[in-house]
Amino acid sequence: MEPEDEIYENGGEQPARSKPIISGEQLDVEAYASLYRDRTKVARLLFIADHCNNEAMQLEALRMAYDEIKKGENTLLFREVVEKIGGRLGDKYGADSPWCETVDRRAEQKKEKLESELNSYRTNLIKESIRMGYNDFGDFHYARGAIGDAFKSYVRTRDYCTTSKHIISMCMNAILVSIEMGQFTHVTSYVSKAEQTPDALDQITVAKLRCAAGLAHLETKKYKLAARKFLETGPELGSHYNEVIASQDVATYGGLCALASFDRMELKNKVIDNVSFRNFLELVPEVRELINDFYSSHYASCLEYLGNLKPNLLLDIHLHDHVETLYDQIRHKALIQYTHPFVSVDLHMMANAFRTSVAGLEKELEALITDNQIQARIDSHNKILYARHADQRNATFQRVLQTGREFDRDVRSMLLRANLIKYDHNLRASRKL
Repeated sequence: MEPEDEIYENGGEQPARSKPIISGEQLDVEAYASLYRDRTKVARLLFIADHCNNEAMQLEALRMAYDEIKKGENTLLFREVVEKIGGRLGDKYGADSPWCETVDRRAEQKKEKLESELNSYRTNLIKESIRMGYNDFGDFHYARGAIGDAFKSYVRTRDYCTTSKHIISMCMNAILVSIEMGQFTHVTSYVSKAEQTPDALDQITVAKLRCAAGLAHLETKKYKLAARKFLETGPELGSHYNEVIASQDVATYGGLCALASFDRMELKNKVIDNVSFRNFLELVPEVRELINDFYSSHYASCLEYLGNLKPNLLLDIHLHDHVETLYDQIRHKALIQYTHPFVSVDLHMMANAFRTSVAGLEKELEALITDNQIQARIDSHNKILYARHADQRNATFQRVLQTGREFDRDVRSMLLRANLIKYDHNLRASRKL
């Protein structure tokens, strides 16, 4: 193989690549929102409206959020959305005061009824009825948008759980509400509690718990642990947890966290050869292709996929805070992996492979060398990176000499000890009086 071909194999620009590159198309808000339901659908739409720079997309997200909220009972959130719309969508999407008053009045009546029923159950000390009463209160507060009160109600059912299924139900409700509150320590705690009752866990619930744990690790920037949890999620998940996360999210979150934190062998064994996770990757071909490109050292194509995905990932409610960090880690891994097999690398060819300038590449490499992630030095005049491989011959001699010194010391110690014992020249501890 010629040197130039060798560099192509390790990520240089290749003359014949038939693999299509996705275009940086604008997010299809309607298709995106259809993946979710309930409160997370509204929360994601409002997040898009708050963070996108495109007014048409913003109004589309607000319109869909408005329609979705009117299916429920959260009048407080409804008023917030109306204020954000500010009359830009016409009279049809204005402050519907009669609807708000009707919903509030009906909610007040329902609350009084639930309180009356719960007091009756508590008087009669019927554990199952009390549990159901608190559960109904949790559902009521959740629908009204009082997430803190919903959490308290769901957690109170714990003292009245009589079966493993009841405990699982309580944990799943607490996890759902904790994710919406952003209290991911609670999420980890209740996932652990649910996993301690394996006899009541079916495959779908196990998949839900893996996703919840993955989100908790993602939020705390433990990307390797997050990747493992998402990769362990079974295909049984389907659309059963779309009040929190879609299957497409599992592929995206898991794939990016794995790229940023796994080594080459782990990437091959746990991601590319993972038959279960492949089902998720099929839903997001762009993530599947960029993982394969990264493993195959086609860095230009991989980074182009990442660049095209970035605008939409920044509109993701869970991933947006981690995009820059994950992208930096993936890029650094690609640079390290590119330089690893070579004694010297032409920075012009490397810059071409990474679609960047030589000056920019030099700065990135300097940072990695300073951080001791790449063992090399840069010839700035000739624009060549030279690897600093250890002198194996000298290192072997040094190890032999060190072993000799240790052997000499051990033999002298043994001889000294033998002579001390031979002439009974040892120190006896004085007996205490």
